[in-house]
Amino acid sequence: MGTRRVLVTGCSSGIGLAVAARLAKDELRRFKVVATMRDLGKRGPLEKAAGDSLNKTLEIKQLDACSESSIRECVNSLQDRRVDVLVNNAGLGMIGPLECQSIDARKELFDTNFFGLARLVKEVLPDMKRRQSGHIVVMSSVMGTQGLLFNDVYSASKFAVEGFCESLAVQALKFNIKTTLVEPGPVVTEFERKVYEDAESIDFSGTDKETAKIFREIYLPYSKKIFASLGQTPEEVAEQTVKVITDKEPPLRHQTNRLYMPMTALKHADPTGRLPLDSFYKMTFKHDKVFNATLAMLHLLKRIGGKK
Repeated sequence: MGTRRVLVTGCSSGIGLAVAARLAKDELRRFKVVATMRDLGKRGPLEKAAGDSLNKTLEIKQLDACSESSIRECVNSLQDRRVDVLVNNAGLGMIGPLECQSIDARKELFDTNFFGLARLVKEVLPDMKRRQSGHIVVMSSVMGTQGLLFNDVYSASKFAVEGFCESLAVQALKFNIKTTLVEPGPVVTEFERKVYEDAESIDFSGTDKETAKIFREIYLPYSKKIFASLGQTPEEVAEQTVKVITDKEPPLRHQTNRLYMPMTALKHADPTGRLPLDSFYKMTFKHDKVFNATLAMLHLLKRIGGKK
């Protein structure tokens, strides 16, 4: 297999930046990276991370996942419109009580997280079909397989992404096109920091006092502990993503954080859904000491694993 052209979206920071830089610096020079972002004014961190690979194995282009014309213009600018690997990474986050979130804000999130993916696939899929070759890699989330407290809309968008890709994968395989959902757990990035910053300024007037209290005094502290104990770096997720891209038989789903797998395993252990629902309820509202002890143990395992 020769050099593959990889189109990566959402490369101004976080996972997208890390994936683009890692692919561009591949020692075997297997990739030509087209790193895209909506605002080219934010290209500085990517240029720094790319280093000597800039304008050699990595080029930066403008692409707005919410605009079909922007996507088409970017793909048309590529030689033969060839995209061997699409890494769909652009996304928005949202946490908080549902009653405090406007319909417009929810639509905006879906427009990027789900319809952005749908627009990109619509543009590159016909060419992949004609070439009988391609790999669609989608940055999903463990929240695309299991909903979590106060992540209602974000989780819904990732469930939509998972259903879309699972359905598409069957048809795509007929044309020798692979589909992979990369499912990180908590990742410490600017994306998450912005989500939590926005949470600090939520107007709680649309919800009741108890719900607001649960969000501020239980969810936010718990969530921050989870990130501190289990959070991966963008570079760790990028390394896992590269392994998926270079795999001869890539999986449909790949969770990047093995320490988070026991959480998602609960769902598969009981098809009725009672076990995960009951477990998360008790961990959140009744057994905070068990929750903290479990996180402490997982954090220790992460440190031990990191030293190997």
